[in-house]
Amino acid sequence: MTTALLQSTLHSLPLLARGKVRDNYAVGDDRILMIASDRLSAFDVVLGEPIPGKGEILTRMALFWFSQLASIVPNHLTGDDPLSVVAADEVEQVRGRSMLVKRLQPLPVEAVVRGYLAGSGWAEYQASGAVCGVALPPGLQLADKLPEPIFTPATKAEAGAHDENIDFERMQQMIGADLAGRVRDISIRLYRAAAEHALSRGIIIADTKFEFGLDAQGTLTLMDEVLTPDSSRFWAAASYRVGSNPPSFDKQPVRDWLEAVRIDGQPWAKTPPAPPLPAAVVDSTLQRYQEVLQLVL
Repeated sequence: MTTALLQSTLHSLPLLARGKVRDNYAVGDDRILMIASDRLSAFDVVLGEPIPGKGEILTRMALFWFSQLASIVPNHLTGDDPLSVVAADEVEQVRGRSMLVKRLQPLPVEAVVRGYLAGSGWAEYQASGAVCGVALPPGLQLADKLPEPIFTPATKAEAGAHDENIDFERMQQMIGADLAGRVRDISIRLYRAAAEHALSRGIIIADTKFEFGLDAQGTLTLMDEVLTPDSSRFWAAASYRVGSNPPSFDKQPVRDWLEAVRIDGQPWAKTPPAPPLPAAVVDSTLQRYQEVLQLVL
């Protein structure tokens, strides 16, 4: 892994946006250079300590899945080398952690597919017996496998806010019934294909989110990241047990530490700035990302 990159500083391209993890630069009018930094966010707060090599892991996983799933839906990759569009002194900020992609019109919804009952879905099921308007059989337990994968969309929140789960009818109102139906059907196909591959490698994909956009011709296109630990809940099949919350290959060590830390005797308020992460928490988080990369690929 290269030196940790907390924030890119390219001078050869105009910065479009800096998200929680990715820095996006304009390459002409029709392409974007997406750089996956080593930033980590928890509870919608970007932490001050990077996870060295995290951006490279996310990029390798995303590229793997884009290739695996290309027969199901077009994706935003251009096939061009990201190093070809930056200055010589910027190459090391870009190498191994970037994608050169088509500029699309993003859809204002996240396409979430759940194969197992966990997270906010479990909480909603306990309260109503349904998840995002999808009724489920009674008597399900935490981490139960669902009879069939379900599509539970969410709105994209503004920076610093939480995504909001919505039902399919609301999604139809937002983007139209035909497009909503295509996004739902393709998302479930993507999830099924990915889950089958992952299970063959000892990994359960409990849930994941996809993002889509439209190109200039109106073609529905898979974009952003796909099936990484930042966008998916990965469990080890060997330790999976119904009725308990399986450990996931993601930033759970960071969340656990932040929940337990005390500042002047008080819990952290989950507002910036975040308390500095101990080196041991950074290391254990990186190990989880590295392990799932090796298993999936």
